[in-house]
Amino acid sequence: MSGRLLILFYAVTSYALFLMSFVWAVGFVGNINYLTPKSIDVGVSGPVTEAVIIDVLLLVLFAVQHSVMARPAFKRAWTRIIPPACERSTYVLLSSLVLLLLLWQWRPIPMLVWRVEGAAAIALTALQWLGWLIALTSTYLIDHFDLFGLRQAIFALRGTQPPAHPFKTPLLYRLVRHPLMLGFLIAFWATPEMSVGHVLFAALSTAYILLGVQLEERDLVTQFGDTYERYRRRVPMLLPRITGGRGSADGEPSPAPRTNP
Repeated sequence: MSGRLLILFYAVTSYALFLMSFVWAVGFVGNINYLTPKSIDVGVSGPVTEAVIIDVLLLVLFAVQHSVMARPAFKRAWTRIIPPACERSTYVLLSSLVLLLLLWQWRPIPMLVWRVEGAAAIALTALQWLGWLIALTSTYLIDHFDLFGLRQAIFALRGTQPPAHPFKTPLLYRLVRHPLMLGFLIAFWATPEMSVGHVLFAALSTAYILLGVQLEERDLVTQFGDTYERYRRRVPMLLPRITGGRGSADGEPSPAPRTNP
């Protein structure tokens, strides 16, 4: 029982660190300086070349850690070392730590690319918040607590294995296959004040997302086979169809709990 309680404590601690990193990320991207210690355009800056090198290395580190640990082969190897109930929490813990490192060590490049004011600024700020809302809502539509390792820890406390998720297409997953990633893209690009550093962050993050969803799609096809292939033919990846197409019908699978590719 003490080992099971330790797993639960570990999962809760990892989740708390995720919440901290998520709040900081929202403030970081939105330049909400009263919410976070530094933001994408506020902090210690330096020579542009040095800032670009540091920022790119931070984003590459995040992408490599995030994607490698999400792959099934890595999970199989990793769970020979740690309890399977801790695998997801460990992923969340390390992902949060790497994200916090990125936010802490980011070098601003504040030269302006665009700035809008008035109604346009209000609209872009609202769109950015909508992006964060879409991303967060998407985690609850699949299984928020499974995604962040709490469900596995609770079942481990009971001494049982969590049951498999049923196939379903909840709400946003009928419009796009990766609403979580769509939410991030909206949040990263919708801003009334875009700096060179922000463009660098958004562009590299977009490139990573586009690569990451391809890796995740491959894993999902391996897991679900023809069922996911049918879902993929019916529902677009990231951009909802304006007209035509109905999305997937009930009984088709939504993507499995997201690995944040």
